[in-house]
Amino acid sequence: MSGKKPVEPSPESLLRAKRQRLAQEEGARAMADLEKQAIEVRQNMQRLRALREAKEADEVKKSDAPPQAAKRRRKRRIVRYG
Repeated sequence: MSGKKPVEPSPESLLRAKRQRLAQEEGARAMADLEKQAIEVRQNMQRLRALREAKEADEVKKSDAPPQAAKRRRKRRIVRYG
């Protein structure tokens, strides 16, 4: 007799192959979902950036005067007795 393996796979190897196949399919679905979410996030960021830039452009048009600097606060003097 020769020392060859049996042609039929064992039930354990069949289960392991099935688990690996399912994990691979799940991984592919998860990666597709993540890519889809990333695309949606980038599109939303682009939309919000366009809105912000339009708002800033309107503010610049409305105020022709240069923006004024904030008033400086006076420092409190600490009076020490002693």
